[in-house]
Amino acid sequence: MGYKNETGTDECSCCTVSSNRETCCGEKASLTGMPWILGETETSVGKVPRVSTQLTLKDTLGSWKARWGIGRMNYKVPPGLYAIGNPDAESMVLVSANYKMSFDRLRCELEGLNVWILVIDTKGINVWCAAGKGTFGTEELVNRIAQVALTDVVAHRTVILPQLSAPGISAHQVLKLSGFKVMYGPVKAADIPSYIEVGLKATREMRTVRFDMRERLVLTPFELVGTINSLLILIVFLMLLNLVLGKATSILGLIRYTVSDFVPFFGAVLTGAVVVPLLLPYIPGRAFAWKGWLMGLLWAGVYIWLIASPTSWVLDLFYFLILPPISSYLAMNFTGCSTYTSLSGVVKEMKYAVPAQIISAVVGIIFMVGDLIFA
Repeated sequence: MGYKNETGTDECSCCTVSSNRETCCGEKASLTGMPWILGETETSVGKVPRVSTQLTLKDTLGSWKARWGIGRMNYKVPPGLYAIGNPDAESMVLVSANYKMSFDRLRCELEGLNVWILVIDTKGINVWCAAGKGTFGTEELVNRIAQVALTDVVAHRTVILPQLSAPGISAHQVLKLSGFKVMYGPVKAADIPSYIEVGLKATREMRTVRFDMRERLVLTPFELVGTINSLLILIVFLMLLNLVLGKATSILGLIRYTVSDFVPFFGAVLTGAVVVPLLLPYIPGRAFAWKGWLMGLLWAGVYIWLIASPTSWVLDLFYFLILPPISSYLAMNFTGCSTYTSLSGVVKEMKYAVPAQIISAVVGIIFMVGDLIFA
């Protein structure tokens, strides 16, 4: 996300980011391995990197890797001031998070424009999440304006922020502390050229936050990747359990029983991490945990009656108690990706949902252990 839609590792708080001069920190900011830097633009405070508006194959691959959690926390650009085209003292200043996908989404929509991009240090987090966490906040914005000496670079006193950053910004405090007026651009970076063309006026369409099925789908890989370690541990546990119970007389038999036992849990993970986000608006209820619980119950029923071999009532009850909490927990995690929720609402939901998930899972495990002991 960023201006909605969503590598450097140098986190130095710099006046400018340059490959051939020291920063105000007294350190050298390296632009090595950043092909999106085209050159430099001369300003009254020194040289500022000029960036491309074209995404390369490396940029696309980097975004794909970040979606799947590969190097996600290092997918960021050095904070500082950047130039698009040939901006001057009258050019606009657009503010972005230093999550590279946010930065890329913004710059690729600015073809043909002459503007400045002020990248603030959000610790590599996108605009929407950073605003909620406080890293895209008033203090960082004010400090960054001072550190890049923005008052000396531009003659005006206006910065344009992503609309989704509003929860983290106190506009009157920014004006008081920095002298810069805050304006909020459209939700989507794609609308920025039109927003600029009509005199920095956003239409109702530009202000509307949408979170359609496609946008929800592209966020699901990261949730799935986060469960891999837990799933691997579960596979090892099931293999050991099947050995202890003597279910298999060969390696192939052991694998077959383990895969069979693994299916209901993997289905619960897919339900919570993929199915719930995809069907989010259509599932009854408001709380994400509740939506996940309902779909988990549905999956448990489908598995017991259509997929599993005939089982005892105790094992059926175990599935009904253990699978919904898994789906519920993973669905609740999706609140951090959604524009539907607020921080206070998430805190309230977790207060009730987490204890319920734990209790249900523990009771289910007790039934399962009892069935194994007394069977």
